[in-house]
Amino acid sequence: MNFAAPPPIAEHNSNLLLAALPPQELAQMLPLLDPVTVAVGDVLCEAGDPLRHIYFPHDCLISLMGVAEGRMTLEVGLVGREGMVGATVALGHDTTQVRAVVQRAGSASRMDSNRFRAEVARNPSLQRVLYRYTDTLLAQAIQIAVCSRFHVLEARLARSLLVTRDRLQSDKFHLTHEFLAHALGVRRVGVTKAASALQQQGLINYSRGNIEILDPEGLATASCTCYEIVKECSPVEYIPRTLP
Repeated sequence: MNFAAPPPIAEHNSNLLLAALPPQELAQMLPLLDPVTVAVGDVLCEAGDPLRHIYFPHDCLISLMGVAEGRMTLEVGLVGREGMVGATVALGHDTTQVRAVVQRAGSASRMDSNRFRAEVARNPSLQRVLYRYTDTLLAQAIQIAVCSRFHVLEARLARSLLVTRDRLQSDKFHLTHEFLAHALGVRRVGVTKAASALQQQGLINYSRGNIEILDPEGLATASCTCYEIVKECSPVEYIPRTLP
């Protein structure tokens, strides 16, 4: 992780959660925000550890992983420019319940968690935005848990790829078999078989981690209904750009 050159307010505004704040409130937060760049595989926080920093992604993508016995994982959320990592600090938690792993490299605004906690306490506009956002994260985590228990892997993979597409606003992205296996809580051979099935149907092209979605509508049909449910409660649509 590296510190980038200090960005202007417009760059902080590339994060939709920050952009939802009234301009004067965001201006007061600027001295507390540090621009950073993150690389694929960076662990921004570990489950059970003290939460030292809050991250507001600009163009990176962060996978939130539930962890069992220190090694088994399951993706329970995905954070892009629509949200933040560390929202539970606003609810009074000092430690994080998930492992946050960078899925796509890029830039973010970072804030010390103690300063963030103080900012939330004094800023009603930030409180409203955060409460709305944490509600959508919880809704997504519940639906992903249901999906992981009851739906076949091929449909789950289709759902995961579509959610990633929505976050990145791109039909092309890079996800390794290993990362998808950790995200879906399965072995790599399971990801290989599911990806091959989707590729044989002409829905995706998948080679050495490079994914191209060829038929988004067809992939949505191959997915379970969980994709539409997760999409409906997406923070991208849920958070207003301005608040009274």
